[in-house]
Amino acid sequence: MFSRRFRIAIWYNLPSGGAKRALYNHMAGLKARGHTLEVFRPPLQDMAFMPTSEVADRETEIPWEPWIQGPQAGIPGRFREVFRLLETAEAHAKTAGEAIDKGHFDLLYAHNCMYMASPFIGRYVSIPKMLYLPEPNRPLYEPMPRLPWLAPDLHSLTGVRRLKGKARYWIDARSAALRGREELLNAKAFDRILVNSYFSRESLLRAYGLNSRVCYLGIDPGMFTNHHAERKNFIMGVGTLGPTKNVLFAVESVGRIPETVRPELIWVANMTDPPYRDQCVERAKELGVKFTYKSMISDSELVQLLNEAKLMIYAPRLEPFGLAPMEANMCGLPVVAVAEGGVRETVLHEVNGLVVDHDPDQCAAAIMRLTQDDQLRKQLGTTGEARAKTVWSYESSIDRVEAEILSLLRL
Repeated sequence: MFSRRFRIAIWYNLPSGGAKRALYNHMAGLKARGHTLEVFRPPLQDMAFMPTSEVADRETEIPWEPWIQGPQAGIPGRFREVFRLLETAEAHAKTAGEAIDKGHFDLLYAHNCMYMASPFIGRYVSIPKMLYLPEPNRPLYEPMPRLPWLAPDLHSLTGVRRLKGKARYWIDARSAALRGREELLNAKAFDRILVNSYFSRESLLRAYGLNSRVCYLGIDPGMFTNHHAERKNFIMGVGTLGPTKNVLFAVESVGRIPETVRPELIWVANMTDPPYRDQCVERAKELGVKFTYKSMISDSELVQLLNEAKLMIYAPRLEPFGLAPMEANMCGLPVVAVAEGGVRETVLHEVNGLVVDHDPDQCAAAIMRLTQDDQLRKQLGTTGEARAKTVWSYESSIDRVEAEILSLLRL
């Protein structure tokens, strides 16, 4: 623990979810150790989830209207949208930066932005500045479902449809190039970038060509607790009910389990992609899988489910880190995880769960193994809980953040 206390400006623009929980935990830990925290942020729709005002000495809302319209905007609207986003993001950052520079802070601790990943704010403050960036703007660098700069196959189209396809490609590629350029300049403006895993470090290196430092997150034991409750015949997943969390894969995997021993699948989500949700529901019906999704539940209900489920299934595509497996472990719940992204650093095979390839038959076999073998399931739950309390302890995560602050300020 530091003998000196710091005045820290916080900037973020996050929806509800794991990244917001990570920020809240960092702030709560720094506040408990005597540091002064002031938040500067844009307006947010969901203020009920992990409200940072609870752990800040002061919170200031800086206007920002990004004018996000989405695919329904049409070709001209999509082109205007990226310019409007960049323009309003920079204007917001200038205003916030002026306010921060007037506050006589020791440093700026920024988190990522839901619209741009690396935010503009680093360009407009003169104090030492550190960015916690879990991932680059993945749709610019990963096929989700395709790379934006990859030329489409238009050979089957003719006439107006072919012209529209070319125009859409040009606009999407140009927009991605502009966003990518600004996000790289934003990232370069920070004195230090922290990431949540070695996988994330490599992702930023591939995307930006910049070095970063791994600063692992921790789990709050006061929130995620093993109640030693009786386990029921269901498994669960946590995360956005959308393609990146690979919920359809979970449905497919459970559908490969014989009906006589097939568990229910309960999915907990803060955000939902309605068309994808409907696809999952329809596929579950076809496979005879009992699939239940719960949206925006309370933390207490989430913890109760983690204490009653037999296991967690975790199969997101290239997830940078993922808090959910450690939260499950803290509640004595083992995890069946697909070996992708940061999960390879958090779930160890036959230690705190079972690790499988991205194959629904393998995943189904692992689920069956744990749901049918009570002794193994309890063993992995016990070792997982012990590991979560040591390797992923909350206090250690705050130690790591404080050490980075000390190093950045060279004190």
